[in-house]
Amino acid sequence: MEKKDRIADIIDNVRRVFQILHEQSKKAEKETGLTSPQLWAIKVIADSAPVRVSELARRMYLHPATVVGILDRLEARGLAKRSGCEKDHRVVLVDLTDKGRSLVVSAPGVAQGFLVSGLEQLSGDVLEEINGGLSKLVQIFGAQKIPPKLIMSSEMNVPGERQQKG
Repeated sequence: MEKKDRIADIIDNVRRVFQILHEQSKKAEKETGLTSPQLWAIKVIADSAPVRVSELARRMYLHPATVVGILDRLEARGLAKRSGCEKDHRVVLVDLTDKGRSLVVSAPGVAQGFLVSGLEQLSGDVLEEINGGLSKLVQIFGAQKIPPKLIMSSEMNVPGERQQKG
């Protein structure tokens, strides 16, 4: 394959990624009234409720402070609730309200969820290859120091040490 053909394939694949992210985000918002990160959080909570805030952040690959902001908005809409753990009062648990459980049943899939579950099934070598290619794209755009926003959202993932290394 010629260099120009590889470049065309890369550009088309980047277009496809943006297209699916945009379409999934719009579908989620239209059907549920929630942003993609909010819907993703509800789906992760539904899978393992009640769940610790720290565990929710780990499962979403987000900083806990970012998850707290998402939870604030979900609670304000009456979809999620936080409570203290009876065994350890320092631990905060998150669960869905009846309204949140009803919403999640008919809600569409979320791009971030598809991405995470797909990546978690790959080998370390394949993940390293993907990360290397994406890191090169970030360098091409000169975006190494830009804090990462959640997919199709204006919300930032609070930068931590992990983001500073690349």
